[in-house]
Amino acid sequence: MTAGGYAAYGVTVDLVILTIRADQLCVLLVRRGLEPFAGAFALPGGFVRPDETLATAARRELAEETGLRLAEPRAADHPSSPSPSPSPSPSPVILPGVHLEQLAAYGAVDRDPRARIVTIAFLALAPDLPEPRSGTDAAAADFVSVAALAGAAEPAAAGNVGSGLSLAFDHAAILADGLERARSKLEYTALATAFCPAEFTVAELRRVYEIVWDAPLDPRNFHRKVTGTPGFLEPTGRSTTRDGGRPAALYRRGTAEILHPAMRRPRPAAG
Repeated sequence: MTAGGYAAYGVTVDLVILTIRADQLCVLLVRRGLEPFAGAFALPGGFVRPDETLATAARRELAEETGLRLAEPRAADHPSSPSPSPSPSPSPVILPGVHLEQLAAYGAVDRDPRARIVTIAFLALAPDLPEPRSGTDAAAADFVSVAALAGAAEPAAAGNVGSGLSLAFDHAAILADGLERARSKLEYTALATAFCPAEFTVAELRRVYEIVWDAPLDPRNFHRKVTGTPGFLEPTGRSTTRDGGRPAALYRRGTAEILHPAMRRPRPAAG
């Protein structure tokens, strides 16, 4: 107990980092090098230092555990944020154009066997990312297909992590929430472009939707919707043949944050 009579507890941050690699939706995971759950896969994250904001802690933990660093927010957005912690050696890879948002807080009494720990989860979306490097308390770091984790709903048990893809702590639930947030926001925001390079074709954007939603989309209807939604896409005036076939027009993200009308994801047929 603290001097004020309140129970002491810790605060951590965890990151659900989604990207598309080899035509698959992938999440960045680390293999824990320390107890609890030594050897189990987990989301990158760790404890918040007394002088850090939550977002600063998330960026630091990502850099320390994987060698990847998210670009710092503008000072105007966080005027009271402390200077970022020194980068681990070797210097981490700076990731431009990554979408980062706070996802949710998780505070089940028994979620961490060490003590009462509350974690704040963040969701990050990015185009194809470079290979991560493990560090600090992570024995390994890698991108894992979300499809490969589909059967990993049960968390790993402390001291008995096995050799499968079960996630430590309550990270399976956090990942599920992150996936649903990403899939839902693709319906009514321009967030799908966060998975694309700076310039992209409509076919490349459609493939993002198909991969994240795990559902095929009609090419003509999709083209009509995205090019007809005000502010969604901005033509560059250039074209490319990188998809094969005839030259395809290149676009960049427009100024719209909210899509109207929304892009409705296909719903499974009622059984």
